[in-house]
Amino acid sequence: MARRIATTDRVDREELTTFLRANKRAVLLTTRASGAPQMSPVTYGVDAAGRVVVSTYPDRAKAVNLRRRSQASLCVLGEDFDDAWVQVDGTAEVLDLPASVEPLVEYYRSIAGEHPDWDEYREAMVRQGKSLVRVTVTGWGPVATGGFPAHLAG
Repeated sequence: MARRIATTDRVDREELTTFLRANKRAVLLTTRASGAPQMSPVTYGVDAAGRVVVSTYPDRAKAVNLRRRSQASLCVLGEDFDDAWVQVDGTAEVLDLPASVEPLVEYYRSIAGEHPDWDEYREAMVRQGKSLVRVTVTGWGPVATGGFPAHLAG
């Protein structure tokens, strides 16, 4: 049986954005006050400006950490563990109500399409006190898959 060969494909911003839009799961890395890493599994979308967007609450660790230090990284994962993945790095901002409402509409559209009742959705976001994390991507690694290095696959 042939061994799976690992891949590392360098992509430009347009290819990266296409990859990001095709996936919805990631692990978001922020920094705690102590300097230790904080990881949060998230569902994300990509807004019209190409920013990674995550719905959250204002008191969640990710939001608290990003208000203190805006640097963020995401390990974007496919549906299956063996799917391609990529690390993206960037600068984040946290939007709270009322500024978060319309960006939350765009977030919803980016992950699920049209909502049957946008007024109801907006009211739910306000009632729940939702915030939005927006990460402007400043760097990224290759889109990669796991496996054996080519020289060991034979």
